[in-house]
Amino acid sequence: MTSDFIAVLANPLAGRGRHRGLLPGVLQALGAAGHPVRLLAADTGVAAEQACHRAVADGAVALVAVGGDGTVHRALQAAAGRPVGFGVVAAGTGNDFASAVGVPPDPLEAAAGITAALAADRDHRFDAVLAADAAGRERWFCAVLAAGFDALVNERANRMVRPRGPRRYDLAIALELARLRERVYTLEIDGETRTVAAEIVAVGNAASYGGGMRILPDADPADGLLDVIWAGGLGRGGLARLKPRLRLGTHVTDPRVHVLRARRVRVHAEGIIGYADGERLGPLPLDLKVVPGAIRLLL
Repeated sequence: MTSDFIAVLANPLAGRGRHRGLLPGVLQALGAAGHPVRLLAADTGVAAEQACHRAVADGAVALVAVGGDGTVHRALQAAAGRPVGFGVVAAGTGNDFASAVGVPPDPLEAAAGITAALAADRDHRFDAVLAADAAGRERWFCAVLAAGFDALVNERANRMVRPRGPRRYDLAIALELARLRERVYTLEIDGETRTVAAEIVAVGNAASYGGGMRILPDADPADGLLDVIWAGGLGRGGLARLKPRLRLGTHVTDPRVHVLRARRVRVHAEGIIGYADGERLGPLPLDLKVVPGAIRLLL
């Protein structure tokens, strides 16, 4: 089997399919590096991760994710902490990690940048976060873990069959707003335990989630630290007023919002399913640690 190839994981449905026609051009641009390009076949998320792991084990010189944060999250499981170049071609609706690390928004330009980085044997190191659940199962993520209201909305939307498309998410927001309440969280932040009542809790390595909501506006994905945020005492009205400020990151000036930095964080609350990079991680508690330089980004 040929080694030293470029493996590509592409999600044709990312960005609601608007970049689907660009994939041949992206593959051609990646091939300009002089390495064979192998498009990985997968019809489920689990199969996608398995294909990425096989590609890295087979000697891929680079693993490239073409899609949004969900595709990046799948590929990251095989690339983080491994001596393989990681490329991102932003083609999703959110692209929060790509925005945080300076990936060009144009897919062909991003592919050309990956090619140039391979030719120059150059990579940029970025941190990743290793999450472990109560059973010790580990997963990587690279942007933000949602563990409050937004996690509840994601979980409800994923359980709903109708309506389809964005309206399902809108309905999930309305239903969760109707039952909004503070929940008691136990946060262990670099060994210091805090018990807080909050509606919003998030831990991240990058500034935004959900397609540009700057929940952690000062987060730096290369500083070796996690940013932790929680906010309580909001109520429906306060949450509704705070949400628009997330786009600008100005919500952190609200006295009900608290932000800290740490290397290790444990998040626990009853009845919450954590979501990271928009993907379901599993029930709290989750133990999180930042791994500096775990990503060798081709940029």
